[in-house]
Amino acid sequence: MYKVAVEAVQGSTEVEVFDIAFDSRKITRGTLFIAQRGLHVDGHKFIEQTIDNGAIAIICEEFPEKINKEVTYVKVKESNEALAVIASNFYGNPSEKLDLVGVTGTNGKTTIATLLYKLYQEAGYKTGLLSTIKIMIDQNEFPATHTTPDSITINSYLAEMLEQGVTHCFMEVSSHGIDQRRTAGLHFRGGIFTNLTHDHLDYHKSFAAYRDTKKLFFDELPKSAFALVNIDDKNGEVMLQNTRAMKYTYALKTMADYRARILENQFGGLVLNIDNQEVYTKLIGTFNAYNLLAIYATADLLGMERIEILRILSLLNTVDGRFQYTTSEGNITAVVDYAHTPDALKNVLETINAIRTHNEQVITVVGCGGDRDKDKRPKMGNIASMLSNQVIFTSDNPRTEDPETIIREIEAGVSPENVKKTISITDRRQAIKTACKLAEKGDIILIAGKGHETYQIIGTEKTDFDDYKTVSNFFKELKK
Repeated sequence: MYKVAVEAVQGSTEVEVFDIAFDSRKITRGTLFIAQRGLHVDGHKFIEQTIDNGAIAIICEEFPEKINKEVTYVKVKESNEALAVIASNFYGNPSEKLDLVGVTGTNGKTTIATLLYKLYQEAGYKTGLLSTIKIMIDQNEFPATHTTPDSITINSYLAEMLEQGVTHCFMEVSSHGIDQRRTAGLHFRGGIFTNLTHDHLDYHKSFAAYRDTKKLFFDELPKSAFALVNIDDKNGEVMLQNTRAMKYTYALKTMADYRARILENQFGGLVLNIDNQEVYTKLIGTFNAYNLLAIYATADLLGMERIEILRILSLLNTVDGRFQYTTSEGNITAVVDYAHTPDALKNVLETINAIRTHNEQVITVVGCGGDRDKDKRPKMGNIASMLSNQVIFTSDNPRTEDPETIIREIEAGVSPENVKKTISITDRRQAIKTACKLAEKGDIILIAGKGHETYQIIGTEKTDFDDYKTVSNFFKELKK
């Protein structure tokens, strides 16, 4: 059992707690309320309200002015961390009883976590998944709302996994989740670092702060865990600097504990050499070669037979919204990808350009999210226009920002010689339709940014929108 560092207590500690909550709207009689300071809301303002609703004890960073003698108040330095530890203890520390592996980095988290889940399912294990796209408890699917859920949600799902006989769980670990201490109190069997590029600087303010937040995950791994890092990324060594975990590396370009070579890279898939064994996979692109190597290394470190890992790697299909492609009857290929950072967009376009014959056009549809890091917008515009034959700038999830202002900020990164390649269409559906109409036989359309998302957020309204379904429907119209 993990312990919370307590600074002061007012009231009796001999109270029975029936539930825990950090949301003041979810209080029932006998609940322990943890008051957190969020980006927009301070839970300390709702302490009195939660007591009226039945809270029997309060965790807080400062005592309220009004003290109820029938309630226990516990002062801690950091409520976020206290919540994580309390949640783990409340559910019986489920992470200690299964093999929990966390995946962190800018790109590749969803693919690696999801394909590890699929690999272990195919190998006959009952497996869990906590990802951006969905949560899986063996065969049962639940919706995901955050890349890294809150600590109560994480531990409640892990406890349910144990109830269902799950032995392994693979989890995306976001920088927000690490910084907000949602993973504190969890016992990880291993951690994977993919890469680090420009992202989330609206939250972390600097690349160094973003990097150090990722590093904190590895700093806190126990001696019994493994730390597996992509050493081709210069930040891989940084992640290992202070970890107590067993250190392992993987790479395509440099010497590492796990290495692979790309033998073939086509739209039909990748052929890799891993451990002097050739393996065909259905995934495409250099970035997926890294992902597959990380998956292979992780399964090996968890004790699966290497030949069995390679066998199952050849069976795995792409993850929704990650280089997911469809082809029209007129032989136009559309690729839908979650690429929403400059590096991810560059990787996808370089992959397409490496595979194509150059007798066809690459038409890219891309935007940037609103209320998010603005610095990456001109970079995205520059990369898209430089590596495509034609570009349509459009809306992503503009949220509360003006969509056209976002597009102008993307356009600002386009160099003068590439301006003629670009057009802007604010309406995303219309932008995708225009790309389909512009495309001719053999052309490749890349629709980047939203990937697996089945919605679009304009203002505060969330409406149904699925890039893959949208382009597929336009392809059906083209054949009529």
